[in-house]
Amino acid sequence: MTPPRARTWGRIGQTPVVRVRGRGSGRDSMAGVTCYKSGERSRSIYAIREYRGRKDEPKGFGLRDFRDLIVRARIQLGGRIVLVWDNVRLHLTVGMREFIAANAEWLGVPTAHLRP
Repeated sequence: MTPPRARTWGRIGQTPVVRVRGRGSGRDSMAGVTCYKSGERSRSIYAIREYRGRKDEPKGFGLRDFRDLIVRARIQLGGRIVLVWDNVRLHLTVGMREFIAANAEWLGVPTAHLRP
C-alpha cells in the first residue's frame, strides 16, 4: 500500500520519513463493518483482499465476500444486524437483495438503501 500524503505534527524544518516495505506491486482492498451495541464497546470486523495480478485472481470483493463478512459479523455479535451502507453497485445487486430477503429474521437494511 502506498502511504498517504498528509500533514504532520513533526518538528519544523525536519521532513518526516515514512518507510514502507515492499515494491508496490499489487493492490489491497478492505471491506469492514463497524458495530455498535448499546452498553458495549464498539467493534470493527473487516476482511482484506490482496491482488497481485495473477491469472484468475479477483481484483476486489465480490458478492460472496460481502455475504461472508456479514455472516461472520452475525456470528461474532450474536444478534440482529442493521446494515447502513453507501451506494456501491455491488451492495444493490439482485444477489444481495435475495440474501437480505432470505435472512430477514436477523438482517435488516433500511428501505432507502434498497432503491433500484
